[in-house]
Amino acid sequence: MSEAAGAGGTAPPFGLWERMLASRYLRAKRSQGGVALISIISFFGIMIAVAVLIIVMSVMNGFRAELLGKILGFNGHIFVTGGVTDGAQPDLAVQRILKVPGVVQAAPVIEGQAIAMGPNQITGAIVRGLNPRDLANTPVVSGNVTHGSLKGYGEGEYGGDVVVIGERLAEQLGVKAGDTITLISPSGAATAFGGTPTQKTYTVGATFTAGMSQYDQAYIFMPLAQAQLFFGREGSVDAIEVRVGNPDKAIDLKAAVNRAAGPAALVTDWTQRDTSYWGALKVERNVMRLILMLIVAIAALNIISGLTMLVKNKGRDIAILRTIGAGQGAIMRIFFMAGATVGALGTAAGLALGALVSVFIDQIQSFVEWATGQAVFSSDVYFLNRLPAKVDWVEVTIIVGFSLAMSMICTLPPAWRASRLDPVEALRYE
Repeated sequence: MSEAAGAGGTAPPFGLWERMLASRYLRAKRSQGGVALISIISFFGIMIAVAVLIIVMSVMNGFRAELLGKILGFNGHIFVTGGVTDGAQPDLAVQRILKVPGVVQAAPVIEGQAIAMGPNQITGAIVRGLNPRDLANTPVVSGNVTHGSLKGYGEGEYGGDVVVIGERLAEQLGVKAGDTITLISPSGAATAFGGTPTQKTYTVGATFTAGMSQYDQAYIFMPLAQAQLFFGREGSVDAIEVRVGNPDKAIDLKAAVNRAAGPAALVTDWTQRDTSYWGALKVERNVMRLILMLIVAIAALNIISGLTMLVKNKGRDIAILRTIGAGQGAIMRIFFMAGATVGALGTAAGLALGALVSVFIDQIQSFVEWATGQAVFSSDVYFLNRLPAKVDWVEVTIIVGFSLAMSMICTLPPAWRASRLDPVEALRYE
């Protein structure tokens, strides 16, 4: 201890002898005055809390990204309505909009409700009129064809009679690629007595699965010219859907798209549609992060109880160190390192566990489904057919930093108490 005594005034902070004592106190058995069990409990508490926080936030990030990708891939990012949707104006507006930097697609669209009749069932459906080229450039549909093909879609008078429907809708109706379905539009051609229902039989050219139940069981794609005829909207469209390279830049491009579309156009972006839905998703994510961070903080509080007991058990050692020259700062650093090491090791283990689970979550889901024989993530309930996870390393860094900060803060009170221990009083009661 002579080196320690001399080092009390000359050794640098967090030097070798301080680290050695901190490590020794952490590894000390209970018979030697150690609190290894409480340290182990604190370690696992922090590890599990950090891992759960990383996994949950990764799943929520993945859920948002997957949901956003499906919805925006299906519906577009910017919507142009108003006077430019009549006559020849939509085609001219599309040509001008495509020249805007950042725009990758502009498609005139008609969308309406219809009644679909098949051999097994009659159900409601949403019919979307889209040109063949625009449908082929919609990867959510064209890249997920399950049966049949897009060949023949848009061929023939008024676009022909070939339609593409969601796979779950096809199962409900009892049809497959090559079969026919009957569609009834409640608002067909206009007459002197008002709109009359239109009924027509179409051939199912292909079925698709977008991975979201609300699309797979409700949507039917029809050539644009045929949709205009079916809904009685010859010469007009409902909107021009615009897709941009980066959906997050849609707000910035809205003004340029508006100028390209013309003064008669009304332009909105995806953030203005279903605002309450996206707002609720954001609030839920923030609240979940706050709640789980509180759990990390509670797990870190275990360090206080363990370190307090360690200080109490090592009162004699502290008194001896003080009498041979160790300063208050050295004592405080020793116990600070003892507690912070538990937090740092628990955080590192939690980071590794959380990252591994998030990266291999698909394999874990498949294993659980194989072991239980049940689907743990049904698309009927969660809209998606798999459990998504997207690791945001910036957010992971914030989580790790918060856990380390809480661990260090929790070590300060007992470490400060140890540094203030009077060696005379401590030795008097030994």
